[in-house]
Amino acid sequence: MLRAAEDAAPVESVDVVARNLRERFSACAVSFWFVDLSGQEAVRLPRAGAVGEARGEAERIPLSGSVYDRVLRSQRLHQEDGGEAGCRMVAPVTNRGDCIGVLDLSVPYADDAVREAVAQAAHALAYIVVTDRRFTDLYHWGRRTTAVSLAAEIQHQLLPSASCCEAAQFTLACGLVPAEDIGGDTYDYALDQGTLHLSITDAMGHDTASALLATLAVNALRGARRAGRGVLDQAYAAHEALTEHAHGMTTGQLLRVTLETGAGELVNAGHPWPLRLRGTRTEELAVKVNLPFGVSVPVTYEVQRLDLEPGDRLVLLTDGMTEHADAVDLAALVRDTRDEHPREVVRALTGAVHDAYRGSLPDDATTIVLDWHGRSGRRHSDAGAGV
Repeated sequence: MLRAAEDAAPVESVDVVARNLRERFSACAVSFWFVDLSGQEAVRLPRAGAVGEARGEAERIPLSGSVYDRVLRSQRLHQEDGGEAGCRMVAPVTNRGDCIGVLDLSVPYADDAVREAVAQAAHALAYIVVTDRRFTDLYHWGRRTTAVSLAAEIQHQLLPSASCCEAAQFTLACGLVPAEDIGGDTYDYALDQGTLHLSITDAMGHDTASALLATLAVNALRGARRAGRGVLDQAYAAHEALTEHAHGMTTGQLLRVTLETGAGELVNAGHPWPLRLRGTRTEELAVKVNLPFGVSVPVTYEVQRLDLEPGDRLVLLTDGMTEHADAVDLAALVRDTRDEHPREVVRALTGAVHDAYRGSLPDDATTIVLDWHGRSGRRHSDAGAGV
């Protein structure tokens, strides 16, 4: 299957998988469904050559309460009686914890061997999509169910291509609910051989101006990080980029965690305090707050120690998450969802804030949820493997 996908055009990946399943198991009605950018709808990827669909006529359904939503939440293959069509199967298409979508098909019969093969095909499809989306806009189009402004386009391109990552030592999930008038929030992460890097930033202002400020800050942070510089140098790089090339400020929180020990180094530049769940207790970590990046006065940034223990959950937030504290008890939500995967915690937190504002957010609401497993290597799930 992987060899056939590599030989095909990037826009034909799903057709290759469908053809493979048809030949092996007489599968029919094979389709791949994306989750849209808002997380509200599932959108069927058009067949290769279906020009009309690529112009916006593809099928879409509400995600909430659907079988697709249940499969994505559980990360387990779903099977049901499809009547004359045989057995309907829906499998998660997930890569390292990042939920890309679902594979939906029908087969004449389903024994353990067929179920395992379909689960493996869906897992392989995740790797195929991750590879092929570098070469085509098709997979980006599949996630868009509404018009995207210039500011939103800039903001989306600043984010990592995957909002979730699973590794032996940690599970990480991120989420951003944009305001109607983009507020300049971003999140970022990177994993190297011995270190996990996290950042969350909030640029001053709204719309394109804040998106451009965020562009400077994020790329200055990435440039310093990729040059092998620590969080202190990254902070000064972001500050210098904003003071030299823009007139505006950005708050931010940078964290670097050593995978072997869980020892963290943190810089807080005018940003809300993080939350930590340890055991059954959720608390704000009262770290020292330095000035935002880009202020027009001399600044000094300090590295602070933040040690993680196995079982800890750390939550980083922007002020768009905290401004409605009278209606949303974030600390209680973190505690009440302690047994959930970080993906579901992100959904619960951002969803609560979204509902508190009745869907009309005055500022972007962004969060990062990090579960620290340490050397025990406990992971929440093995993406796509469950049946």
